[in-house]
Amino acid sequence: MRSRDPFASMWAEACELLDRAERLHGHFFELGRPEAGRPTWQAPVDVFESGDELSIVVALPGVTPEALEVLLDGPTLVVTGQRPFPARSPGTHIHRLEIPWGRFVRRIALPGDGLQLAEQSLAHGCLTLVLRKGGTPR
Repeated sequence: MRSRDPFASMWAEACELLDRAERLHGHFFELGRPEAGRPTWQAPVDVFESGDELSIVVALPGVTPEALEVLLDGPTLVVTGQRPFPARSPGTHIHRLEIPWGRFVRRIALPGDGLQLAEQSLAHGCLTLVLRKGGTPR
């Protein structure tokens, strides 16, 4: 039962929101399964479907196009690559390091078969992939 005290109610709601934000932050960059004995991390993704297209956005801050590999393996899309450790000058002290670096692997289960990679772009730290259903790539 909720308290009738508006301050207590607001405090409880604020604590609940902070807990939720902490959980989401913890899931933003998850550790992946070690690949070939090396630790990996997984980037978060958004997947959108409309008409005959599937759009996937992968958050990859600091990753260059040359460091990426995208593979369509049946009903699974595999995005792999490397994010280098941020450059720093001698004597620099790290106060916080939250964005993972090193090798990453992200496997995304796709709805259905017959998808073909039609577009790929990397801008503003996000890899955007467009897959088309049953058609040919543009």
